[in-house]
Amino acid sequence: MSTVFSQKLKKAAILGACGAVAVGVPVFLTAPGAVTKRQKAPFVGRNFAHRGLHSEDKSVPENSLEAFRLAGRAGYGAELDVRLTKDGQVVVFHDDTLDRMCGVSARVDEKSYDELKLLSLAGTSQRIPLLTEVLEVYGGRGPLIVEIKNGPRNRELCEKTYAILSDYPGEVCVESFNPRILRWFRFHAKDIVRGQLATTTNDYDGAVSRRTAFMLSHCLLNFISRPQFIAYRVGYRPLTVRLSEAMGAMRFGWTAHNERAERGRDGVIFEFYRPQRIYK
Repeated sequence: MSTVFSQKLKKAAILGACGAVAVGVPVFLTAPGAVTKRQKAPFVGRNFAHRGLHSEDKSVPENSLEAFRLAGRAGYGAELDVRLTKDGQVVVFHDDTLDRMCGVSARVDEKSYDELKLLSLAGTSQRIPLLTEVLEVYGGRGPLIVEIKNGPRNRELCEKTYAILSDYPGEVCVESFNPRILRWFRFHAKDIVRGQLATTTNDYDGAVSRRTAFMLSHCLLNFISRPQFIAYRVGYRPLTVRLSEAMGAMRFGWTAHNERAERGRDGVIFEFYRPQRIYK
């Protein structure tokens, strides 16, 4: 073998190895978890009412029992948010604080459930419900997406939410913005389909560092939790997100305000309009 040929071969091998690394690293970081057709079936082609079938004027407040009663009656899937109270109850409420929905300047986890249930949602007769109450009202009339909110007691929230969902006869999956929450479900609740919530880097708006926001927005932390679906904010999706989808992650979109969001997606989380229950 000539010296020149040997050098070219060595160079080609180095370039090949670099190319393999360049391709392999993004694949490793973004690869989803395996999901079967049976696991997918309840969720694919469904529209999910965002925080229940609530109204834009707040006469039916988000995450209220009435919102989930209406969603179930209409046959929609539904999405909801769970977090812990001071005394460890799992309640359905979106925000960290009570300001926006209850007009009270305090964190949810600073109040006991007995204190929270006295508060009005958006000035209506509706109150902050327990997860168990929502499940009873909804009654398995469609699939549910349960968002696990990030907080100081994530393990406790995961354990208690899973214990409640384990007794629920309906179809349910979980999602979170925090990959470590999903990691808990990956190793302790393998029977429940899990999804990574994500949005563009700017949308994290200081909640995390700029570097972490970039990694989350590009699903570069999928290796932590191996999510089985990606729920991405409706609009532009980075190449790495589309790579994860190409490798098998179900494609969910939030929050849709018209039927156009159904195109190219396996599931849609919607609000303030009435789409078909099932679109494919």
